[in-house]
Amino acid sequence: MLYPKEAIQHLSNWVEGSTQSKNWLQAHNYEELVQLKDAASRHPAPFKYLIENKFVILAAFVNAVWDDKDAFKLLMDQKAFHWAAAANYINGDDKAAIFLKNNNLGHYAELAFKIQAKIRKEGDEGTNFFNSGPFKV
Repeated sequence: MLYPKEAIQHLSNWVEGSTQSKNWLQAHNYEELVQLKDAASRHPAPFKYLIENKFVILAAFVNAVWDDKDAFKLLMDQKAFHWAAAANYINGDDKAAIFLKNNNLGHYAELAFKIQAKIRKEGDEGTNFFNSGPFKV
């Protein structure tokens, strides 16, 4: 799913901690994007929400962020190129950001940059010995 630019911008702000943006997302029925914030930090409950509510592309994005090649392949197979590029950008591929910007999807590049910064800041806050690495479903 290609989300509206405004929704992705609010998600970016929510990643940085804006409760106003979180409230906007919830008021506009984007609970999956609210959950994506913590799922990307490898917290199991938000990831479970994505799976149980059939947001498979978002769940694949989360796993692709953590170098799950099968999740990345799923994004490509489902033609979710914007999410695949965002995951690649988080993983250090600067060409992915160029792809997003050249396709008028710079807001996804901004989101990826903010998720990457959040992950680096937190370290492995959402992980432990039992749930390290991509989620398995």
